[in-house]
Amino acid sequence: MKGPLPGRPNDDPHIPVLIDAIVRECAPIHGVWLDGTLGAGGYTRELLKAGADRVIGVDRDPLALQMAAEWAGAYGDRLRLVAGTFSDLDELAGEPLDGVVLDLGVSSMQLDQAERGFSFMKDGPLDMRMSQDGPSAADLVNTADEGVLADILYHYGEERASRRIAHAIVAARAVEPITTTLRLAEIVAKCLPRPKPGQSHPATRSFQAIRIAVNTEFQELAEGLAAAERALKPGGLLAVVTFHSLEDRIVKRFFQLASGHEANANRYAPARADTTARFEMVTRKAVAPDEAEIARNPRARSAKLRVGRRTRAPAQTLAPADLGLPEIQKKGRR
Repeated sequence: MKGPLPGRPNDDPHIPVLIDAIVRECAPIHGVWLDGTLGAGGYTRELLKAGADRVIGVDRDPLALQMAAEWAGAYGDRLRLVAGTFSDLDELAGEPLDGVVLDLGVSSMQLDQAERGFSFMKDGPLDMRMSQDGPSAADLVNTADEGVLADILYHYGEERASRRIAHAIVAARAVEPITTTLRLAEIVAKCLPRPKPGQSHPATRSFQAIRIAVNTEFQELAEGLAAAERALKPGGLLAVVTFHSLEDRIVKRFFQLASGHEANANRYAPARADTTARFEMVTRKAVAPDEAEIARNPRARSAKLRVGRRTRAPAQTLAPADLGLPEIQKKGRR
Protein backbone atom coordinates (compact mmCIF):
# COMPACT_ATOMS: atom_id res chain seq x y z
CA MET A 1 0.00 0.00 0.00
CA LYS A 2 1.40 3.33 -0.93
CA GLY A 3 0.88 6.18 1.13
CA PRO A 4 2.82 11.00 1.49
CA LEU A 5 6.15 10.91 -0.44
CA PRO A 6 9.15 12.26 1.51
CA GLY A 7 9.27 16.00 1.22
CA ARG A 8 5.67 16.27 0.07
CA PRO A 9 2.96 18.17 1.98
CA ASN A 10 1.27 16.24 4.77
CA ASP A 11 -1.98 16.09 2.83
CA ASP A 12 -0.32 13.98 0.10
CA PRO A 13 -1.55 10.46 0.95
CA HIS A 14 1.12 8.51 -0.94
CA ILE A 15 3.87 7.52 1.50
CA PRO A 16 5.86 4.49 0.35
CA VAL A 17 5.54 2.09 3.27
CA LEU A 18 8.74 0.58 4.74
CA ILE A 19 10.85 2.23 2.02
CA ASP A 20 13.69 2.99 4.48
CA ALA A 21 13.75 -0.67 5.48
CA ILE A 22 13.79 -1.76 1.83
CA VAL A 23 16.71 0.54 1.02
CA ARG A 24 18.56 -0.65 4.12
CA GLU A 25 17.98 -4.38 3.63
CA CYS A 26 18.71 -4.27 -0.12
CA ALA A 27 21.79 -2.01 0.03
CA PRO A 28 23.71 -1.36 -2.10
CA ILE A 29 20.96 -0.79 -4.66
CA HIS A 30 22.24 -0.84 -8.23
CA GLY A 31 21.42 -2.14 -11.69
CA VAL A 32 17.92 -2.68 -13.06
CA TRP A 33 14.96 -2.90 -10.68
CA LEU A 34 11.28 -3.53 -11.30
CA ASP A 35 8.57 -1.93 -9.17
CA GLY A 36 5.64 -4.30 -9.66
CA THR A 37 3.08 -1.95 -8.09
CA LEU A 38 4.01 1.53 -9.29
CA GLY A 39 1.05 3.35 -7.70
CA ALA A 40 2.04 6.95 -7.00
CA GLY A 41 5.70 6.16 -7.69
CA GLY A 42 7.03 6.31 -4.15
CA TYR A 43 9.12 3.14 -4.34
CA THR A 44 10.29 3.84 -7.89
CA ARG A 45 11.59 7.30 -7.06
CA GLU A 46 13.31 6.14 -3.89
CA LEU A 47 14.99 3.24 -5.73
CA LEU A 48 16.31 5.67 -8.34
CA LYS A 49 17.47 8.02 -5.59
CA ALA A 50 19.17 5.14 -3.75
CA GLY A 51 21.29 4.13 -6.74
CA ALA A 52 19.29 1.99 -9.18
CA ASP A 53 20.56 2.57 -12.72
CA ARG A 54 17.08 2.02 -14.16
CA VAL A 55 13.62 1.15 -12.85
CA ILE A 56 10.77 -0.51 -14.73
CA GLY A 57 7.49 0.68 -13.21
CA VAL A 58 4.57 -1.72 -13.69
CA ASP A 59 0.94 -1.18 -12.73
CA ARG A 60 -2.40 -2.66 -13.75
CA ASP A 61 -4.23 0.59 -12.93
CA PRO A 62 -4.40 2.95 -15.93
CA LEU A 63 -4.76 5.92 -13.56
CA ALA A 64 -1.41 5.17 -11.91
CA LEU A 65 0.35 5.20 -15.26
CA GLN A 66 -1.49 8.34 -16.34
CA MET A 67 -0.41 10.15 -13.17
CA ALA A 68 3.16 8.88 -13.47
CA ALA A 69 3.47 10.34 -16.97
CA GLU A 70 3.41 13.78 -15.33
CA TRP A 71 6.71 13.22 -13.49
CA ALA A 72 8.40 10.27 -15.22
CA GLY A 73 10.00 12.44 -17.91
CA ALA A 74 12.37 13.95 -15.37
CA TYR A 75 14.17 10.59 -15.14
CA GLY A 76 14.68 10.15 -18.87
CA ASP A 77 15.91 6.70 -19.88
CA ARG A 78 16.28 5.65 -16.23
CA LEU A 79 12.53 4.98 -15.94
CA ARG A 80 10.26 2.91 -18.15
CA LEU A 81 6.51 2.66 -17.46
CA VAL A 82 4.64 -0.52 -18.39
CA ALA A 83 0.96 -1.46 -18.16
CA GLY A 84 0.42 -4.96 -16.79
CA THR A 85 0.28 -7.20 -13.76
CA PHE A 86 3.25 -8.44 -11.77
CA SER A 87 2.29 -12.02 -12.59
CA ASP A 88 3.86 -11.24 -15.99
CA LEU A 89 6.73 -9.16 -14.68
CA ASP A 90 9.47 -11.33 -16.20
CA GLU A 91 7.99 -10.89 -19.68
CA LEU A 92 7.22 -7.21 -19.08
CA ALA A 93 10.79 -6.57 -17.96
CA GLY A 94 12.28 -8.29 -21.00
CA GLU A 95 15.69 -8.50 -19.34
CA PRO A 96 17.33 -10.02 -16.23
CA LEU A 97 16.73 -7.96 -13.09
CA ASP A 98 18.87 -6.95 -10.12
CA GLY A 99 15.85 -6.39 -7.92
CA VAL A 100 12.07 -6.61 -7.68
CA VAL A 101 9.83 -4.86 -5.15
CA LEU A 102 6.16 -5.80 -4.73
CA ASP A 103 3.85 -3.68 -2.58
CA LEU A 104 0.69 -5.74 -2.18
CA GLY A 105 -2.95 -4.89 -1.71
CA VAL A 106 -4.84 -1.72 -2.57
CA SER A 107 -3.09 1.65 -2.68
CA SER A 108 -4.05 4.69 -0.63
CA MET A 109 -4.67 6.47 -3.93
CA GLN A 110 -7.34 3.89 -4.80
CA LEU A 111 -8.86 3.80 -1.31
CA ASP A 112 -9.22 7.56 -1.15
CA GLN A 113 -11.18 7.85 -4.41
CA ALA A 114 -14.82 7.14 -3.66
CA GLU A 115 -15.59 6.56 -7.34
CA ARG A 116 -13.26 3.53 -7.36
CA GLY A 117 -15.53 1.74 -4.87
CA PHE A 118 -12.83 0.22 -2.64
CA SER A 119 -13.85 1.82 0.64
CA PHE A 120 -16.98 2.17 2.73
CA MET A 121 -15.75 5.44 4.25
CA LYS A 122 -17.46 7.36 1.43
CA ASP A 123 -20.34 6.28 -0.75
CA GLY A 124 -19.47 5.26 -4.27
CA PRO A 125 -20.19 2.68 -6.95
CA LEU A 126 -19.42 -0.89 -5.87
CA ASP A 127 -16.46 -1.38 -8.22
CA MET A 128 -13.07 -2.37 -6.64
CA ARG A 129 -11.38 -3.18 -9.97
CA MET A 130 -7.70 -2.24 -9.91
CA SER A 131 -7.41 -2.55 -13.68
CA GLN A 132 -10.76 -0.78 -14.24
CA ASP A 133 -11.95 -3.57 -16.53
CA GLY A 134 -13.60 -6.98 -16.18
CA PRO A 135 -16.32 -7.97 -13.67
CA SER A 136 -16.79 -5.53 -10.79
CA ALA A 137 -17.57 -6.08 -7.14
CA ALA A 138 -21.20 -5.32 -7.92
CA ASP A 139 -21.20 -8.09 -10.53
CA LEU A 140 -19.81 -10.53 -7.98
CA VAL A 141 -22.10 -9.50 -5.13
CA ASN A 142 -25.24 -9.56 -7.27
CA THR A 143 -24.68 -12.81 -9.19
CA ALA A 144 -22.50 -15.22 -7.23
CA ASP A 145 -24.02 -18.28 -5.59
CA GLU A 146 -24.60 -17.85 -1.86
CA GLY A 147 -22.13 -20.63 -1.09
CA VAL A 148 -19.44 -19.01 -3.24
CA LEU A 149 -19.97 -15.68 -1.49
CA ALA A 150 -19.68 -17.38 1.90
CA ASP A 151 -16.46 -19.12 0.86
CA ILE A 152 -14.97 -15.86 -0.43
CA LEU A 153 -15.79 -14.02 2.80
CA TYR A 154 -14.39 -16.83 4.92
CA HIS A 155 -11.23 -17.72 3.00
CA TYR A 156 -10.25 -14.27 1.73
CA GLY A 157 -11.43 -12.17 4.66
CA GLU A 158 -11.29 -14.64 7.56
CA GLU A 159 -14.86 -13.55 8.34
CA ARG A 160 -16.42 -15.96 10.84
CA ALA A 161 -19.93 -14.75 10.08
CA SER A 162 -19.43 -15.46 6.37
CA ARG A 163 -22.54 -17.61 5.89
CA ARG A 164 -24.80 -15.19 7.73
CA ILE A 165 -23.48 -12.27 5.66
CA ALA A 166 -23.73 -14.18 2.37
CA HIS A 167 -27.34 -15.08 3.17
CA ALA A 168 -28.13 -11.43 3.94
CA ILE A 169 -26.53 -10.28 0.68
CA VAL A 170 -28.56 -12.75 -1.36
CA ALA A 171 -31.76 -11.72 0.43
CA ALA A 172 -31.06 -8.01 -0.11
CA ARG A 173 -30.19 -8.33 -3.80
CA ALA A 174 -33.44 -10.23 -4.41
CA VAL A 175 -35.26 -7.03 -3.45
CA GLU A 176 -32.92 -4.59 -5.19
CA PRO A 177 -29.44 -4.90 -6.76
CA ILE A 178 -26.58 -3.87 -4.46
CA THR A 179 -24.73 -1.15 -6.36
CA THR A 180 -23.00 1.13 -3.82
CA THR A 181 -20.33 0.72 -1.16
CA LEU A 182 -22.43 2.11 1.68
CA ARG A 183 -25.34 -0.20 0.84
CA LEU A 184 -23.10 -3.25 1.03
CA ALA A 185 -21.47 -1.99 4.22
CA GLU A 186 -24.92 -1.49 5.76
CA ILE A 187 -25.99 -5.05 4.91
CA VAL A 188 -22.80 -6.49 6.41
CA ALA A 189 -22.93 -4.31 9.53
CA LYS A 190 -26.45 -5.50 10.37
CA CYS A 191 -25.12 -9.08 10.54
CA LEU A 192 -22.48 -8.30 13.15
CA PRO A 193 -22.31 -6.82 16.67
CA ARG A 194 -21.78 -3.09 16.99
CA PRO A 195 -18.00 -2.49 17.15
CA LYS A 196 -16.44 -1.39 20.42
CA PRO A 197 -14.33 1.79 20.55
CA GLY A 198 -11.07 1.22 18.69
CA GLN A 199 -12.36 -1.76 16.69
CA SER A 200 -12.48 -1.70 12.89
CA HIS A 201 -15.69 -1.23 10.93
CA PRO A 202 -17.77 -4.45 10.77
CA ALA A 203 -17.52 -4.51 6.96
CA THR A 204 -13.71 -4.35 6.85
CA ARG A 205 -13.13 -8.08 6.41
CA SER A 206 -15.93 -8.47 3.87
CA PHE A 207 -14.67 -5.60 1.73
CA GLN A 208 -11.16 -7.05 1.83
CA ALA A 209 -12.43 -10.45 0.76
CA ILE A 210 -14.52 -9.13 -2.14
CA ARG A 211 -11.66 -6.92 -3.35
CA ILE A 212 -9.27 -9.88 -3.32
CA ALA A 213 -11.75 -11.99 -5.27
CA VAL A 214 -12.50 -9.29 -7.86
CA ASN A 215 -8.80 -8.73 -8.57
CA THR A 216 -7.69 -12.39 -8.18
CA GLU A 217 -5.03 -11.04 -5.84
CA PHE A 218 -3.82 -14.32 -4.37
CA GLN A 219 -3.37 -15.93 -7.76
CA GLU A 220 -1.57 -12.79 -8.95
CA LEU A 221 0.67 -12.94 -5.89
CA ALA A 222 1.61 -16.58 -6.40
CA GLU A 223 2.31 -16.02 -10.09
CA GLY A 224 4.15 -12.77 -9.36
CA LEU A 225 6.52 -14.48 -6.93
CA ALA A 226 7.24 -17.15 -9.54
CA ALA A 227 7.77 -14.50 -12.24
CA ALA A 228 10.19 -12.61 -9.98
CA GLU A 229 12.13 -15.83 -9.38
CA ARG A 230 12.45 -16.33 -13.14
CA ALA A 231 13.45 -12.71 -13.79
CA LEU A 232 16.07 -12.17 -11.10
CA LYS A 233 19.77 -12.56 -11.77
CA PRO A 234 21.85 -14.64 -9.34
CA GLY A 235 22.29 -12.29 -6.40
CA GLY A 236 19.16 -10.33 -7.33
CA LEU A 237 16.81 -9.26 -4.54
CA LEU A 238 13.07 -9.78 -4.08
CA ALA A 239 11.41 -7.45 -1.54
CA VAL A 240 7.72 -7.97 -0.75
CA VAL A 241 5.56 -5.74 1.48
CA THR A 242 2.32 -7.30 2.74
CA PHE A 243 -0.57 -5.75 4.66
CA HIS A 244 -2.54 -8.63 6.14
CA SER A 245 -1.91 -12.10 7.50
CA LEU A 246 -3.22 -13.97 4.45
CA GLU A 247 -0.78 -12.25 2.08
CA ASP A 248 2.11 -12.58 4.49
CA ARG A 249 1.41 -16.27 5.00
CA ILE A 250 1.72 -16.89 1.25
CA VAL A 251 4.94 -14.86 0.96
CA LYS A 252 6.45 -16.50 4.03
CA ARG A 253 5.58 -19.95 2.69
CA PHE A 254 7.12 -19.10 -0.70
CA PHE A 255 10.41 -18.04 0.86
CA GLN A 256 10.43 -21.06 3.18
CA LEU A 257 10.06 -23.46 0.27
CA ALA A 258 12.40 -21.53 -2.02
CA SER A 259 15.15 -21.29 0.60
CA GLY A 260 14.86 -24.90 1.79
CA HIS A 261 13.81 -23.86 5.28
CA GLU A 262 10.41 -25.54 5.35
CA ALA A 263 9.69 -26.99 8.78
CA ASN A 264 8.87 -30.70 8.99
CA ALA A 265 5.68 -30.75 11.04
CA ASN A 266 5.69 -34.54 11.43
CA ARG A 267 8.88 -36.04 12.89
CA TYR A 268 7.71 -39.51 11.85
CA ALA A 269 7.34 -38.53 8.19
CA PRO A 270 10.06 -39.63 5.76
CA ALA A 271 12.99 -37.23 5.62
CA ARG A 272 12.81 -34.75 2.77
CA ALA A 273 15.45 -34.89 0.08
CA ASP A 274 17.92 -32.00 0.24
CA THR A 275 16.56 -29.07 -1.72
CA THR A 276 18.85 -26.68 -3.57
CA ALA A 277 17.92 -23.24 -2.29
CA ARG A 278 16.67 -20.86 -4.93
CA PHE A 279 16.66 -17.94 -2.47
CA GLU A 280 18.75 -17.00 0.55
CA MET A 281 16.87 -15.06 3.19
CA VAL A 282 18.10 -11.50 3.75
CA THR A 283 15.53 -10.85 6.48
CA ARG A 284 15.42 -13.72 8.98
CA LYS A 285 11.89 -12.66 9.97
CA ALA A 286 9.41 -10.10 8.76
CA VAL A 287 10.42 -6.45 9.23
CA ALA A 288 7.70 -4.21 10.68
CA PRO A 289 7.47 -0.40 10.67
CA ASP A 290 8.81 1.43 13.70
CA GLU A 291 6.72 3.75 15.86
CA ALA A 292 7.91 6.84 13.99
CA GLU A 293 6.73 5.48 10.64
CA ILE A 294 3.37 4.43 12.08
CA ALA A 295 2.94 7.93 13.51
CA ARG A 296 3.63 9.43 10.06
CA ASN A 297 1.46 6.93 8.23
CA PRO A 298 -1.08 4.95 10.33
CA ARG A 299 -1.88 2.73 7.30
CA ALA A 300 1.61 1.24 7.67
CA ARG A 301 0.70 -0.34 11.01
CA SER A 302 0.04 -3.84 9.65
CA ALA A 303 2.81 -3.84 7.01
CA LYS A 304 5.52 -6.50 6.91
CA LEU A 305 8.60 -6.71 4.70
CA ARG A 306 10.38 -9.91 3.65
CA VAL A 307 13.49 -9.92 1.45
CA GLY A 308 15.26 -12.81 -0.28
CA ARG A 309 18.34 -13.03 -2.50
CA ARG A 310 18.25 -15.19 -5.63
CA THR A 311 20.80 -17.99 -5.97
CA ARG A 312 22.05 -19.72 -9.13
CA ALA A 313 19.61 -22.63 -8.71
CA PRO A 314 17.13 -23.11 -11.58
CA ALA A 315 13.75 -21.45 -11.08
CA GLN A 316 10.79 -23.60 -10.15
CA THR A 317 7.05 -22.99 -10.11
CA LEU A 318 5.17 -24.00 -6.99
CA ALA A 319 1.58 -25.20 -7.07
CA PRO A 320 -0.98 -22.86 -5.44
CA ALA A 321 -1.69 -25.55 -2.83
CA ASP A 322 1.98 -25.58 -1.85
CA LEU A 323 1.72 -21.89 -0.98
CA GLY A 324 -1.49 -22.39 0.97
CA LEU A 325 -3.72 -20.40 -1.39
CA PRO A 326 -7.38 -20.70 -0.40
CA GLU A 327 -9.43 -22.57 -2.99
CA ILE A 328 -12.91 -21.31 -3.81
CA GLN A 329 -15.19 -23.89 -5.38
CA LYS A 330 -16.84 -22.36 -8.44
CA LYS A 331 -20.45 -23.32 -7.90
CA GLY A 332 -23.31 -22.34 -10.14
CA ARG A 333 -24.53 -18.76 -10.21
CA ARG A 334 -28.04 -17.60 -9.67
